[in-house]
Amino acid sequence: MSYKRLIPCIFIAGQRAVKWFNNKEVLCEDAVKLAKAYNDNGADELLVFDLSETDEEHDETIGLIKRMSRIIRIPVIAGGNIRRMEDVKKILYAGAKRALLNFSKADNVHMTAEASRRFGKEKIAVSLNDFDALFKHQHIIQDCAGELVFMHRLDLNSVMNVTDLPCVIVTDAMEEEELVRILKCPGVWGLSGKYISRPEMNFASFKERCNEENIMMTAFESLMEFSQFKTDEKGLLPVIVQHYKTQEVLMLAYMNEEAFDQTIKTGRMTYFSRSRQSLWVKGETSGHFQYVKSLTIDCDHDTLLAEVDQVGAACHTGNPTCFYQPIAGAGGDVKNPLQIFETVYETIMDRKEHPKEGSYTNYLFDKGIDKILKKVGEEATEIVIAAKNPDPEEVKYEMADFLYHAMVLMAEKGIDWEDIIQEMAER
Repeated sequence: MSYKRLIPCIFIAGQRAVKWFNNKEVLCEDAVKLAKAYNDNGADELLVFDLSETDEEHDETIGLIKRMSRIIRIPVIAGGNIRRMEDVKKILYAGAKRALLNFSKADNVHMTAEASRRFGKEKIAVSLNDFDALFKHQHIIQDCAGELVFMHRLDLNSVMNVTDLPCVIVTDAMEEEELVRILKCPGVWGLSGKYISRPEMNFASFKERCNEENIMMTAFESLMEFSQFKTDEKGLLPVIVQHYKTQEVLMLAYMNEEAFDQTIKTGRMTYFSRSRQSLWVKGETSGHFQYVKSLTIDCDHDTLLAEVDQVGAACHTGNPTCFYQPIAGAGGDVKNPLQIFETVYETIMDRKEHPKEGSYTNYLFDKGIDKILKKVGEEATEIVIAAKNPDPEEVKYEMADFLYHAMVLMAEKGIDWEDIIQEMAER
């Protein structure tokens, strides 16, 4: 069954989000803030169009895309002002899931084939303004792209006869009936445009409307009903929460049926508070949301394991995990290197996004890139000096200092450990 997606679009001009590609009236002064609002309110993906006119503005937009990709958990598809292969590379390296090439520009037709060979067709999307362009270039589109974005109202049934690629429709239609009609077309994979991109858009509400029309919207689909789980006498199911990258156990909480349904529907972990006797979305007040990666029930059907993408700290004390107090044994002394690196990096990012008075990390961020680079250089020199000393303890100490400052630099430049690991794996 094909699940449909709601994909708001952001048109960027001068680092601001404007209303439409032909309407430069400012929609939001902070495009990154708008992207985060879409993410937090339940959008499935994000389309970003660069309306810049100069190379300098284009690089500024690339910087915005990089910042968006670091703070939101939904995929980004980005295009606009792509003139050369280097632009495709910059967009993908900024964290976009796909680079979007506009086929109304003749050069982009040839660039698509080259980009597909270099980065893989799944990394390339194509935008079209009319059906004729699809018919004319159907072979290169089919062979070299992983997604189609239509910037016009089309005969969607005709599109189905030409390609089986997933299609996103960007429309200026504002009537829900028209949008529902578009989503009912089998060839439509995602819907974008003016209505979907309103800052006040209620994605959950519109998805409910679509579900009433028998349109299956993207959400986590549970293979079991909550009634099949073995709950306690109050109808609660314990949930063990684990970080999907490090496998670190973060917390234990409880769900009732409503919390489970909300988690499935929104993709954000929602629990039932036994003390308050009410639902609570993890991170609703702190911003430390938990985004679902997978849910697994145990053999007795009485405990749920949730693998999540944790934003910030899981514990209200500020600790990365609620399980930080040793009681017995020395198991806590066994460290997962990736877990340590991820935890330190997440703490650094948390300081960057939520400054803390007296923090040395915030001191470095406040002083800026030159100070951070100076410290990285100094720590690298300290390693060289320590390595001339017979005592390896000095090297360990200086390496730890260097890695911390390197992570501050990573955070400043919008690079995380996943980027580094991916780069090393590709080598």
